[in-house]
Amino acid sequence: MENFIGKIRPEEEIRDQVDISYRIDDQSIYIYEIRPDWMDPKKKTESPIAKTTYIKSKNHWKIFWMRADLKWHSYGPFPVVKTLKEFIQIVEDDNHGCFWG
Repeated sequence: MENFIGKIRPEEEIRDQVDISYRIDDQSIYIYEIRPDWMDPKKKTESPIAKTTYIKSKNHWKIFWMRADLKWHSYGPFPVVKTLKEFIQIVEDDNHGCFWG
């Protein structure tokens, strides 16, 4: 994840205006965008981009994307992958415009 995030982050000069990061929470990894809050620029807001959850019993990763209803939905074209590397490639390619718009 570190290599991927490092590759897609904006130039350092503008990271106070827009940045990309990730967080690990239990079995899930979240990728999100960070921007100043439009009402209070001193506060930062996080906008979700992608999520993957490891299902240990099946030894695979489920992929999710955030729809306009602000809920996570299974990523239809590839709902499950075997490796984290496959997840990263799907998010990076974004062939269906679900993650990066």
